[in-house]
Amino acid sequence: MKPLRGSITDQAPADPAATDNMLASQPIGYWAGFVHEAVTRRLRDAMARIDVTQPQYWVLNRVTGGPTAPSREEVTVQLTPLAGGQYEIPRVIDQLLHRGWLRIDAEQNLHLTDAGEAARVRLRGLATELRAEVHKDISDEEYVAALKVLRTMIANVQGDGSS
Repeated sequence: MKPLRGSITDQAPADPAATDNMLASQPIGYWAGFVHEAVTRRLRDAMARIDVTQPQYWVLNRVTGGPTAPSREEVTVQLTPLAGGQYEIPRVIDQLLHRGWLRIDAEQNLHLTDAGEAARVRLRGLATELRAEVHKDISDEEYVAALKVLRTMIANVQGDGSS
């Protein structure tokens, strides 16, 4: 018999060897953290082999990703929540300026150089290849369903605290 939606299942200790019939009792924090670490490690290892970091890729995407050229401060504010501290993104911007992948215009806005755009395109190809590796044997429908479940869990824990 299948439990009803919203019914309470006992929380079991994290078990990487849990069988399919035990997964409903597994802690989401463990599994979400484990997949985050594994995917991030794989991506960062692949990028390191071509002397690029994930935060550099974030900056390249952000600089090219808006309707207008962003300022250094805008990029820093937008990406700092993803980064390992408040100083990481400003350092990355400096690295990319030094590398010649970014330039600053007279209004102090950031732009990709031709070399920066070439790097961004190359990194997007790498990220797409790694995405295919991570998503092997997972349909788009299964992936969407998993993300919907995660979004619901986020909403559940970010509520007003009254529950």
